[in-house]
Amino acid sequence: MKITEIRESTRPIKSNIRNAYIDFSKMTLSLVAVVTDVIRDGKPVIGYGFNSNGRYGQGALMRERFIPRVLEADPASLLDDTEDNIDPHKVWATLMNNEKPGGHGERSVAVGTIDMAVWDAVAKIANKPLYQLLAERYGNGTANRQVFVYAAGGYYWPGKGLEGLTGEMQRYLDRGYSVVKMKIGGAPLAEDCKRIEAVLKLLGPGQRLAVDANGRFDLPTAVAYAKAMAGYNLFWYEEAGDPLDYALQAELALHYAPAMATGENLFSMQDARNLIRYGGMRPDRDWLQFDCALSYGLVEYLRTLDMLREHGWSASRCIPHGGHQMSLAIAAGLGLGGNESYPDLFQPYGGFPDGVKVENSLVTLPALVGIGFEGKADLYAEMKLLAS
Repeated sequence: MKITEIRESTRPIKSNIRNAYIDFSKMTLSLVAVVTDVIRDGKPVIGYGFNSNGRYGQGALMRERFIPRVLEADPASLLDDTEDNIDPHKVWATLMNNEKPGGHGERSVAVGTIDMAVWDAVAKIANKPLYQLLAERYGNGTANRQVFVYAAGGYYWPGKGLEGLTGEMQRYLDRGYSVVKMKIGGAPLAEDCKRIEAVLKLLGPGQRLAVDANGRFDLPTAVAYAKAMAGYNLFWYEEAGDPLDYALQAELALHYAPAMATGENLFSMQDARNLIRYGGMRPDRDWLQFDCALSYGLVEYLRTLDMLREHGWSASRCIPHGGHQMSLAIAAGLGLGGNESYPDLFQPYGGFPDGVKVENSLVTLPALVGIGFEGKADLYAEMKLLAS
């Protein structure tokens, strides 16, 4: 048993939208296929992966360093102890061979993308949904196939005013989401408050709004927004300042009692640990958004979950960024608090398998082998092109 080939293709996911910091007009991602020599139904078992939106494709790094390391390794060195499957931890160690610690911004995405494809292949070889495999290996043995999801959107579109924003949010509510998220920080505070209030007027009992500043604010601005939004009963106030400015996050907690969220732009267990140590995050109400596809993959995410337990945090306070099925599988298998969802954006890479419906912000994952990409026809069509 061995990995015979790893293929990468850089794909556009461009969109005419912006948040408080960047626009997505030239955004790309890497789509990866890990081909094995295991034959099922006359075809090789192939695992697939891709990186989340907000970071660009990393094909150059993969081709230069990471893919050759795996393909040049002794195949036996990448197998688990039974020699019946690939060991993702051994593959990860091979990927990171001769890499210095620190400097997580780009290579963490390259490794995380390959890691996703490896786990997809491993679960397919085991003939199990990834969420069940994770529950058996690292959880309590039983996966919870019902996962909380919220609808992320509310970007700044050219020419889109309040009517466009509220129309978008209403569509999400009509689809069954009870929690929706919009962007702030790309307009003056007074204008953003009008935008927030317009969305709040749409919400019925049990429905909530989260807001996301995408790291735009300095401390005075973050506090000004906190004071202005204190009475809105928001689901959370997300990533007010630079993701590595733990002092800002800790100070903001002194001015904003309701829930906050951050972590999507922290790409290692060590950075996540610094947030927990120094960022003033509160395990009884705040949310952590680490995204395995951007942060060295599930192998590193498991280390992050171990670190969180050591610091008194529950995995249920983790709702990953990215809106992809890998995090859905992790949520179901390891008891995370849920997952982000992009109903209308970054397709076909976001969303759920065909036929999965959102009901009161919950989805029930089907019993598909692997991560379940094959259950989403538009996404699998792209993947098959890479594998052909």
